[in-house]
Amino acid sequence: MKLLELTAVELGKKIKAGEVTVQEATRAALDAIKAKEEQVHSFVTIDEEGAMNRAKEVQKLIDDGTLTGPLAGVPVAIKDNLCTKGMLTTCSSKILYNFIPTYTAEAVLNLEKAGAVILGKTNMDEFAMGSTTETSAYGVTKNPWNTEHVPGGSSGGSCAAVAAEECFYALGSDTGGSIRQPSSFCGVTGIKPTYGTVSRYGLIAYGSSLDQIGPVAKDVTDCATILEAITSYDKKDSTSVKREDTDFTSALVDDVKGMKIGIPRDYLGEGLDSEVKTAILAAAKTLEEKGAIVEEFDLSLVEYAIPAYYVIAAAEASSNLARFDGVKYGYRTKEYEGLHNMYKKSRSEGFGPEVKRRIMLGSFVLSSGYYDAYYLKALRTKALIKQAFDKAFEKYDVILGPAAPTTAPKLGESLSDPLKMYLGDVYTVSVNLAGLPGISLPCGLDSKGLPIGLQLIGDCFKEKNIIRAAYAYEQTRTYQHSPIAQD
Repeated sequence: MKLLELTAVELGKKIKAGEVTVQEATRAALDAIKAKEEQVHSFVTIDEEGAMNRAKEVQKLIDDGTLTGPLAGVPVAIKDNLCTKGMLTTCSSKILYNFIPTYTAEAVLNLEKAGAVILGKTNMDEFAMGSTTETSAYGVTKNPWNTEHVPGGSSGGSCAAVAAEECFYALGSDTGGSIRQPSSFCGVTGIKPTYGTVSRYGLIAYGSSLDQIGPVAKDVTDCATILEAITSYDKKDSTSVKREDTDFTSALVDDVKGMKIGIPRDYLGEGLDSEVKTAILAAAKTLEEKGAIVEEFDLSLVEYAIPAYYVIAAAEASSNLARFDGVKYGYRTKEYEGLHNMYKKSRSEGFGPEVKRRIMLGSFVLSSGYYDAYYLKALRTKALIKQAFDKAFEKYDVILGPAAPTTAPKLGESLSDPLKMYLGDVYTVSVNLAGLPGISLPCGLDSKGLPIGLQLIGDCFKEKNIIRAAYAYEQTRTYQHSPIAQD
C-alpha cells in the first residue's frame, strides 16, 4: 500500500509505532505534489525546505514523548486565506501577491501544537469568492476525478489535494458551502463546524458573520480528529465560543438506532439532478435500515436563502476588503496621480472580476437609500431562516440532503453565468446563515464517474450528531480513490 493512500489517523498510528518516519511521510507527500501538480494545480505555494526541516523537528518531539497526539507528524495543506508566519499568503489574489504574514492563524497554530507538518498553501477562488476555484489569480484547479471538470470552491485546492492524494488532510474555510461543496465534487469528506467553534483569528475575512474554518480529509474519523485538534476558545476572536463538549471523536460509533433524520422536501424539488437525488435517497434508505427514523418534511424559506446570503456576504465583503488599498501592504499600481487615483488603480488592477462584482454589489446594498430595502431585509430573512431550522431541530436530530444540486460542472461552464454559479449554493448557504454545523461525505458516483456528496446538517453545537450519522453511513461503503490518486 502506498503511503499516501493512508488516512491521516492511520499514518499517525504508523509514525507513533515507528513504522514510518515523519521525514518519509513528508517526502512522499512532496514527491506526490511534484508528480501531480501539473495535472491538478491544487497548490499556489509549496514550502519544501520548511516542511522537511519541520519534519525533522517533529520526529524528535515524537521520539522523546513530547508529541503523542493522533496527528503528530502528519503532513497537511492549508488554504491560502489562513495566515502562516513567514509563508506567502495571497488569498489567490494579485492584490496580495507579496503578502507574508508576521503571525499564524489560531487554527493553524493548534495544528502545529498537535505536530502537523505544513506542506504549503492550496489554491482557492480569489478571496473565497466563487464555487469552482476558477477565479484564482494563479490559474485554475482541476478535479482529480476528471481534469476537464472543476473541483468546486472556494476550498477547491484543499479538496483536490486530498482527493489527488498529494497530502493526508487539509484545512479549508466555509462561508456559504466552500468546504462542503468541493468535498462533494471531489469525493472527500469535509466538515463546517458551528459558527464560533474554531477561531477565525488569522483567517483573511470574506463574510465575517458567516466564515468558519474546517477540515477536509478522506473519512469521517479524520475529520472528527482534526476538528478536535483545531477547536479552541480564543479571546483574539470576539465570536469565539467556550465549549466543553469538543471530544468529537467520541461520536465515531456505528449506531443510529432511534436517530431522527429529516429530509426537506424543498431540497428534492426542481433543479436537483436525478442521479444526485437517487444517490441521496439511497443513502437515507441505508441509514433507515440501520435503525434511524427517516421522514420528509417542509423546511420553509429555502428559496430566500440565496438572495439573503449574497446580500449579506457581499455587504461584509465590501467592508472587509476596503483594507486592501495599496497603502501598507500588497499590490500597488506603478503609475498614479494623487492618493485617490492610487486607490482606484491599485484596486482595479489588483482584484479580479468576481471580487469586483461582489464588492460593488455589497457597496450598493449598504448605500443610503438601499440599506433598509436590501441589507436590513436580508438580516431579517437570516433570522427567519434560523427560526425555521430551530423548529426543524425540535423534531429531528439531523437534516439530510444533497451538498450540491449536480456533480462537478465542466471547466468554464459556470464562469460564463455567475447567477447559475450562485444558485449552485442552494443547499449549503442556509447552514452558514443559521451558524449550524454541516458535513459532506461521498455517497456514490454519477454515470460520468463523478462523485456525489451527501450533506448532513445538525443543530448548533451538535456536531456529534452529524459525525455519528456520517460515520454509521460510511461503514457501509469503502473509500474510492480518484483516478489521479491511483496513477
